[in-house]
This record gives sequence, structure tokens and C-alpha cells, in this order.
Amino acid sequence: MPAYQRILLTGGGGFVGSHVAGALSEAYPDAFRVMLMRPEEKGAHPAFSATAVDLLDEAAIDRLVADLVPDLVVHLAGQASVGQSAGAPEATWRANFHGAFGLGAALGRHAPEAVVLFSSTAAAYGASFLNGAANEDTPLRPLDVYSRSKVAAEAALSDVLGPRARLIVARPVNHSGPGQRSRNFVLASFAAQIAAIEAGQAPPRLEVGDLSRLRDFLDVRDVVDAYMRLIAQADALPARGVFNIGSGEAHSIAELLDLLRGLARRDFDVVVDPERLRPAGTDIACVRCDASRLRAATGWRPRFTMTDMLGALLDQWRAEYAGGSP
Repeated sequence: MPAYQRILLTGGGGFVGSHVAGALSEAYPDAFRVMLMRPEEKGAHPAFSATAVDLLDEAAIDRLVADLVPDLVVHLAGQASVGQSAGAPEATWRANFHGAFGLGAALGRHAPEAVVLFSSTAAAYGASFLNGAANEDTPLRPLDVYSRSKVAAEAALSDVLGPRARLIVARPVNHSGPGQRSRNFVLASFAAQIAAIEAGQAPPRLEVGDLSRLRDFLDVRDVVDAYMRLIAQADALPARGVFNIGSGEAHSIAELLDLLRGLARRDFDVVVDPERLRPAGTDIACVRCDASRLRAATGWRPRFTMTDMLGALLDQWRAEYAGGSP
């Protein structure tokens, strides 16, 4: 396992980033760890030194990388919501593409041998999911602003990091679980609404979108486990490696809602909200990924069930409402 000494984490204040920060501090307790935060952003992990820098400020990013010279970079920052991306295409491209490009260029100049894990997305395969489960050789046919910007960032990083760097591109499927506080994601939206109903702060009516879609879902803790295994095995991986992170199984949104209903403490009606439906041509009926390459390289397997994931998510939202700050 590489003995990383200087670690840079972007997006550490977010849903996945908070889990990654804890895992990195536990796995590499002797490393100097820096978390890049947006100006005025809160929530830095106590085991990291927080640095407030706008990822789009290329001069500031260059200075940070030149001073730190990280040997491990975990790049999670960016626009993570497909729905929000559709309404803000310019901001999405700036966050997802320009942020990655500027960081990668600085690393190429000042830390040319760094290991870089980039959190991309399984949505990169897009229309190719019409042909079944995607593996890493499946053609990239992204269908929306979010996934197109991620695909472009993958290519940019591969070029600008330099030949001695090791780039690990992770393409995880949808993931949820403890810590997902944004209602812009389907399962967090359901859990937040159920918690509000249980707390008597909302009528017993759950607003939903299209429940027929089939999705490969993972617990965030399994996704982070995959990231950590890839980081630990970096020396044995290709200089430019791409790894799907998925279970290979697809669950309908209706099935996951039924599991949440079984965990709920109050009954509720389900109402379709037209505003929650995706535009025609941007949503695939079934999404699932083959993670055989990841399993072969690291031995990774999902450990958490859908009920584990949904139970932890619902308990979190219950705590939010109990604390009076949902």
C-alpha cells in the first residue's frame, strides 16, 4: 500500500466527501491532510487542515498545489445533481470541467507523480444502457449536461496530469445513505418527506416522479470502500485506470419506495408530481453496471443491503426533524 504523505481532498464537505475524509484520516493517520473548501463553506473534517479556495480560481489552485505538492488527490468537488445541472448548464460545466482542468493542470506542473482519484459517474454511459449492463469498455454516450461535463473532465485530466501521474477514474452508480441531506436526490427526497410526515410537519402525502425506472443503487459506505481500495492498490493499477462501482443489479424506484414504506411509522398516499419527471430522451429505463474489473483488482464487494441504506437515510432525516433543523 502506498505510504501517502500529503493528501488533498476536494469536495470533502459534501455527502460523499464527509465519508471519504473519515476514511482517509483513519487509513493514513500520519499524512498531512488538506481539505479544499469553498469560501464560506462549513463542515470541514477535524482531521483535515481546511483551506478556503475557489476551485475555479486557477491561480490560487496553482499556488496551493505548488505549496503542498500532494502525492494523493481525491477530487470529489463539482455539481452532483443531474436535475440541478439541467437548469444551470454553464455553472455545471465550470464546476465539473473547468474545476477538474485547473486542478489537473496545476498537478501536472507541480506534482507530476501524484495519484489522482477522480469521482466521475456511471451516467457517462448514457444511451449505451439501452443495450444492457455497462462495463468499462462500453461506449460513452452521455445524455445530459452533468454526464457530458464529467466525461470531458475525465479526458482533460488524462491529458494534463502528465505521463508519470496515476489517474483512477471511478464511475459509481447512484448512491445514497447516511449523510445525504440534499433533497435533490430521489431517495433523500422520499426519506425527508416521510420524516416530515412522521413528525406531523407535513400531510400524509408523498410526492414522487417516475417510479418505474430501474437503477443500480449502492450505499455510500460501499462506494467509499471502493475508493479506498483503489487508492490503496494504486501502485498495481494502470497509469490511466477506469473502474465501475456498481452492484450489477437494478431496483425499481417503486421497489425502493416500498422498502421505505415498510420502515415508515405512518402511512401515506403517493402522488406523482409532474415537476419531478425528467425530460423525454434524458432518462433511461434501466441502469446497471458491471464492476468485475473493480472486484478483480481490489476484491471489493457491496456489504450493505438496500434496507441498510434506506434505514440509515431515514433515521438521519428523523434526527434532522427531531432537532428542529430539517
